[in-house]
Amino acid sequence: MKVTPTIFPDVLLLEPKVFGDTRGFFLESFNARNFREATGLDVEFVQDNHSRSGRGVLRGLHFQNPKPQGKLVRVTQGAVFDVAVDMRKDSPNFGKWDGVELSGENHRQLWIPAGFAHGFLVLSDSADFLYKTTDYYAPEHEHCVKWDDPEIGIVWPLDGIEPKVSGKDAQGKALKEALPYHE
Repeated sequence: MKVTPTIFPDVLLLEPKVFGDTRGFFLESFNARNFREATGLDVEFVQDNHSRSGRGVLRGLHFQNPKPQGKLVRVTQGAVFDVAVDMRKDSPNFGKWDGVELSGENHRQLWIPAGFAHGFLVLSDSADFLYKTTDYYAPEHEHCVKWDDPEIGIVWPLDGIEPKVSGKDAQGKALKEALPYHE
């Protein structure tokens, strides 16, 4: 597995070994020992989630505080622009973002540690998005930062389309009003 840090040393882009031929491909999507050896992280995942969304759907930017979740995310079909925003109040990167394309073709995964908000925009006709979390979903601790907050300044590849967001995400707070994560 190839591991590449993003602009945040804690947010890691993972590229598993893919074995393919004319019949298709095989990859090991998760192996705790290999993950630990490649990243230096010893995490326990407690929940797996799967969503399917159509082109232009924008989900996020979500985070939990307290009871933060680390997330290992990937796309099995389609393509998304995946974003992490540093919500750690004491971090020199507080409010900064980074984004990568994840797709069923590139097989990339993104490790987003606790203390980061997460969101994605679907670039293909549809996308199946899977993620493992280090803590259980706790709706009473979930927060949403506005996806288009100018203070964060995410450059979403919208290509002239209006993103489709949920009512909850449309009501997201500005970064300066969000409850930051304290380690």
